[in-house]
Amino acid sequence: MAFTPLGDALHRKFSAATPLKKQVEASLVIEYATAVLRDLLGESLAIHAKPLFLKNRTLTITCSSSSVAQEIRLNQANIVETINNKLGKKEVDRIRYLA
Repeated sequence: MAFTPLGDALHRKFSAATPLKKQVEASLVIEYATAVLRDLLGESLAIHAKPLFLKNRTLTITCSSSSVAQEIRLNQANIVETINNKLGKKEVDRIRYLA
């Protein structure tokens, strides 16, 4: 019996359009969004914004400060483009804000 390298097995498992793949991609979007917000706003302001989830290509971010929400709103196109570039495909279309 031949063994399959773990990387190949995982690639095959996650390359199919499965619910698990969608969850992994959504988690990556949240991780990348957190990093982009930290780079854009700096550590001191980024703690006031937290990416929550991705649904229907809309990234939902909660903001504890209206000034942080406004800053994100002004940079929405840049944030979306940066996240999509890191993913290598268009996964996010817009950002929704919760206060």
